[in-house]
Amino acid sequence: MTTDLTKIVKAYDVRGLVPAELSPRVAWALGVAFAEVVAVPDGAARVVVGRDMRDTGPALAREFAAGVTSRGVDVVDVGLCSTDGLYFASGSLQAPGVMFTASHNPAAYNGIKMCRAGARPVGQDTGLAQIRDRAQQILDGAEPEAAGTPGEVVEQDVLGDYAAFLRSLVDLSGIRPLKVVVDAGNGMAGLTVPAVLGDAAGLPGLPLEVVPLYFELDGTFPHHEANPLEPANLADLQRAVVAHGADLGLAFDGDADRCFVVDETGAAVSPSAITALVGMREIAREQAAGRPATVIANLITSRAVTDLLGESATVVRTRVGHSFIKETMAEHSAIFGGEHSAHYYFRDFWFADTGMLAALHVLAALGSQPHPASALADMYTPYSASGEINSRVTDPGATTERVRDAYERAYPEAVVDTLDGLTVTHWDDQHPKWWFNLRASNTEPLLRLNVEAADHDIMTKLRDDVLSLVHEEAL
Repeated sequence: MTTDLTKIVKAYDVRGLVPAELSPRVAWALGVAFAEVVAVPDGAARVVVGRDMRDTGPALAREFAAGVTSRGVDVVDVGLCSTDGLYFASGSLQAPGVMFTASHNPAAYNGIKMCRAGARPVGQDTGLAQIRDRAQQILDGAEPEAAGTPGEVVEQDVLGDYAAFLRSLVDLSGIRPLKVVVDAGNGMAGLTVPAVLGDAAGLPGLPLEVVPLYFELDGTFPHHEANPLEPANLADLQRAVVAHGADLGLAFDGDADRCFVVDETGAAVSPSAITALVGMREIAREQAAGRPATVIANLITSRAVTDLLGESATVVRTRVGHSFIKETMAEHSAIFGGEHSAHYYFRDFWFADTGMLAALHVLAALGSQPHPASALADMYTPYSASGEINSRVTDPGATTERVRDAYERAYPEAVVDTLDGLTVTHWDDQHPKWWFNLRASNTEPLLRLNVEAADHDIMTKLRDDVLSLVHEEAL
């Protein structure tokens, strides 16, 4: 039975069960299609291929490479790497790139993230739909004609260059000594952290004492899922930070492109606070060079991001999703972008996301002043937020309209927009000050609610009122 690729090719990447949905044969067909749709039309002589620590990665990457080389295009196999390590390879080698990873998904899954040369994203509207359709034709029996001369596969280790490049962007040599607990979740941070924060790649030592948690690469995730967005997966790190008397805790997801921060008390620091902190550092650097600064924030990030960064830079609001962030950053030549999901994007990193570079900024900010991480985080967390709350509903569209109607009647002075779902904002000199966003999932009958307000009581009431409407059965 032929795989239906519409089930595993998502808006921004490929994600499926192995081998039932994503088999070596499927990987080969996608490799052929990637070469035909991206590499050859773009004039690329080679494609960079990397993978995370999942057991299924080597076979899938090998077959994908075979598909690429069958079209006369060479493959640079960088082996085990983080997703931002693959972006580094794509940017520094100016070649299209492919990363085999299912990020934070369970061990039974694998997936593929694709980019053009310079780490430019490949999504549904920028080639992924064409790749899917061409690969489907091949799987359905339309075998591609043989290329003249097949490409070659060469291996290249980029970890040392990746570490040195990140170090060149943030100088930690002069900070005060810090003790940092890092939870790699058995993911790729177990490879990248010793190289970037330590001396595993031959770089000089830093004034950091790194306490490792789960650095062994293991795609079965024996300790907890490599998804720090779920609070339960931060528990081990939070306990370890307190037990070791550490200054900070860092947690990475499976492919180590997202970074989460825990302060010295074990409290999780909002990704919006990190967006504001890193954004202010990048704005200052841009202004020091005599250039006006632009930063990007998706519409779920805290109001504090716009308040704080908007004083000295242009803040551009965008939809949720890394392809939107990257496209908007490139359009505005923005120096930095942040998302509520702990993806952080940098112009100096080919507009791509890298959790490791964000971590370096946090360490530099903490280590260049005497106050603890909790005090630093408080500066960037003036409001109360609900976090993302998912509700399963029968008809997301009808439910959203019901909520919109209710709030337009109750608060005619509120601002309503539909950039991404429904956002209602009541934020002026009148009280109470609040906003919420309600948006539908792309893949499930879910509505995702985010609420923020000037204080906890207002936030709690608004959250409960909106959820009551969401869960109300239409009459």
